[in-house]
Amino acid sequence: MYVSHLSLHDFRSYSSVEVPLDAGVTAFVGRNGQGKTNLVEAIDYLSRLQSHRVATDAPLVRAGAEQAVVRAAVVRDGRTATLEVEINAGRANKARINKSPLPRTRDLVGLVRTVVFSPEDLTLVKGDPSDRRRFLDDLMILRAPRLAGVRSDYDRVLKQRNSLLKTAGLARGSAREGALATLAVWDDHLAAIGAEILAQRLALVEALRPYVGKSYETVARGASRDDAEITYKSVVESVVEPVETTPTVETLRQAILSELARRQKDELDRGISLVGPHRDDLLLFLGHGAGAERLPVKGYASHGESWSFALALRLAAYDLLRADGDDPILILDDVFAELDSQRRVQLAELVADAEQVLVTAAVPEDVPAALAGARYHVKAGEVTRDE
Repeated sequence: MYVSHLSLHDFRSYSSVEVPLDAGVTAFVGRNGQGKTNLVEAIDYLSRLQSHRVATDAPLVRAGAEQAVVRAAVVRDGRTATLEVEINAGRANKARINKSPLPRTRDLVGLVRTVVFSPEDLTLVKGDPSDRRRFLDDLMILRAPRLAGVRSDYDRVLKQRNSLLKTAGLARGSAREGALATLAVWDDHLAAIGAEILAQRLALVEALRPYVGKSYETVARGASRDDAEITYKSVVESVVEPVETTPTVETLRQAILSELARRQKDELDRGISLVGPHRDDLLLFLGHGAGAERLPVKGYASHGESWSFALALRLAAYDLLRADGDDPILILDDVFAELDSQRRVQLAELVADAEQVLVTAAVPEDVPAALAGARYHVKAGEVTRDE
């Protein structure tokens, strides 16, 4: 799978641009602020309908325009399809395949699969739990696109339930009784949908674990695959942790309901939902060989170890998607400038054989020799291919 042509209209800094692409490696070189990252961001957006740089769609629409259009010709198994998303400021987005409208925009998710390496990856290690939850959910949805709808449903239920908790917490008498009766209905919704997400995350962490160890061994100096470990931490830990097999969705649903009942007073006092997968975390640990004491990466790892773990997570995601049967498109967004020379070489050699690799760099010297290929110069929104 690879993108053979990219068209942008009123996306970010581009009023209009057409970029032919090939399989293999393509590098976009240009100083900061010239528009190179906007190009790879657009391809990643087609994959996930989310940007790896901003939380909302509004910044993706060029200033003064009402909508942006991202269109790409995608080649898979020798056949080409045109995928398109129309990003509307303040209104619902629209998606098309070969000019035919899709009933739901999210039906586009996963038709192109991407893995993005960027300087922001350090937040996977040093950032909030929300960054690691997003990492898991994005990967989960790329592997099973139907889960985009499940996550969307969960976000809707969570928003409604939080609103009700605020109301119920302030209510008195019969009004409070009515609010609590309604809350019980939303508890059932949150537990049912949350259990499905939790089950999927637990299965994903199990699938990802061996790839993380292998990847960390590859990118960290002198490390072994036993050094890096990932563990899922849930607010229903009593069900998740002690068992040797992954609990069923029904077991998780009942556990969430029990924890909701136990924490109801706290939730009403605070006006927010304290139970559910939105409160969970992916824990990262480092040791030094088999049997060594495990220490959390956050707070204990050096800067170099943190970078190695962040790279290992992305490489593990790439290897897992590849094991599913499709080579995802690899996007290396200004990442080499953040790495020392040895990690640059190691990362470049690891990804050089991917079906398509898209690299952005401020200067040509930041592109490792192992990633020689097509090169575009990007300056002030002009994209010019080097001969």
